[in-house]
Amino acid sequence: MTLLAIILQVAASLAPIAKMGAGLGAGIAVIGAGIGIGKIGGSALESIARQPEAVGDIRSNMIIAAALVEGVAFFAIVVCLLILFI
Repeated sequence: MTLLAIILQVAASLAPIAKMGAGLGAGIAVIGAGIGIGKIGGSALESIARQPEAVGDIRSNMIIAAALVEGVAFFAIVVCLLILFI
């Protein structure tokens, strides 16, 4: 057997473990995004309570940060789904 055939055989035998890892990775990405957006929202509310005159700047920065966290989480979920179905 060639080395390539051996590597492909080992990769095929590890496919169920890769699928389990993809599912766990998607779950961890969603949990991490939820925690991150919760911290962003909590910190923004605390900042608004301390400085009500800066509500516009704080809100826009909060929305941008939440969108970035959401984008990273979406990218992680897409990668995990690609691993799951390929």
